[in-house]
Amino acid sequence: MDNPMTVKILKFHAEKCKGCLECEKACSQVHFKTKDGGQKSAIRITKTEKGYSMHVCDQRGLCLDMCPVGALTRRKNGVVWLDKEVCIGCQACVGFCPIGAMRKADVRIEPFKCISCGSCVRACPEKALELVEVTIADIKQVVHYKLGV
Repeated sequence: MDNPMTVKILKFHAEKCKGCLECEKACSQVHFKTKDGGQKSAIRITKTEKGYSMHVCDQRGLCLDMCPVGALTRRKNGVVWLDKEVCIGCQACVGFCPIGAMRKADVRIEPFKCISCGSCVRACPEKALELVEVTIADIKQVVHYKLGV
């Protein structure tokens, strides 16, 4: 496979966010077929003193080399992807993720993360989220030059 040059990542416009959490509900629908949001959402919106903040995977790829079975790869569209068929549920990626964006839900063994699908963007009534295309070379970080080349 050719190495992708760009990836779409979430951009948050805090000044527009009203904290309705429709983005979290849309995300949990993608990952768990439920609108629970919260622990079943890869995106997290948090109330701060100054408004709201977003916490989500930034697609840098630091986790790529942490998976002992190679379940984490960078897809053709640039997104860091967890293959549930390969994953053994060891949670090494969850423990390693330096920004805590690899999520774990009690209802299944495999972790989950943002896949830049845009469901949260479409669900936000305030247009506080958008998918923006960035160059992977500008954001990529690696721990070992093995799987995450």
